Amino acid sequence: MKIFGDYHTHTVYSHGKGTIRQNVESAIKKGLKEIAICDHGPGHISYGVKKSNFLKIRKEIDDLNKEYDNIKVLMGVECNIIGYDGEIDINDDLLKLIDILLVGFHFGSKPRTIKDAYRIYILNYLAKFSKTLSKRTRYLNTKALINAINRYDIDLITHPGAKVDIDTKELAKAAAKRGTALEINASHGQLSLEYLKIAMEEDVKFMINSDAHTPEDVGNVKKGIDRAVKAGVGPERIVNVVNS
Repeated sequence: MKIFGDYHTHTVYSHGKGTIRQNVESAIKKGLKEIAICDHGPGHISYGVKKSNFLKIRKEIDDLNKEYDNIKVLMGVECNIIGYDGEIDINDDLLKLIDILLVGFHFGSKPRTIKDAYRIYILNYLAKFSKTLSKRTRYLNTKALINAINRYDIDLITHPGAKVDIDTKELAKAAAKRGTALEINASHGQLSLEYLKIAMEEDVKFMINSDAHTPEDVGNVKKGIDRAVKAGVGPERIVNVVNS
């Protein structure tokens, strides 16, 4: 089993260490046929992509697609959940520029309301010390992702369970209905082996990505593949792998 495309890579436009070109050239060296540049949505306080840079990124990617005929480069964004009604930090104009939409929970994103901020930051922290709050936050976090899935045409939920606790079964069920894949992230360790086995009970698809923050890590997904194999996920359920 090996991947033909890595759809979760970061660059200097957010908190990555390499340029778009460096990520692309690394992907070519690794034998990949596709790569997506998915820096963080503009709502992230520390390293969100500036709205003014979206057109610049689009042009760089378009130029690279003209330069290289042995790889397809996609422009994406890893958006942040900013509201528990499913709102993410990208507007319709920016959505029109991208080829692939990734969404996940990230600490450092700017919540839409004080209530959303309380739930993301305070409630999730307090849940570590209370079983009652743990159940409540798990429900709320899961509902936020499901709301986002139903509200937007999301291609991938990134590292489900890595930042906040979620109900994997309910998330997988909703994602399957909308054709949204769940990520087996080779960097974060989520979906975990336990969560993978739960998600597999639903008719949901998966995607294995590197979540690379340096060009050298583009395509480095061995840990993700090993986890998928251990869980018994067949290649037919992973949208970016070929069986070998």
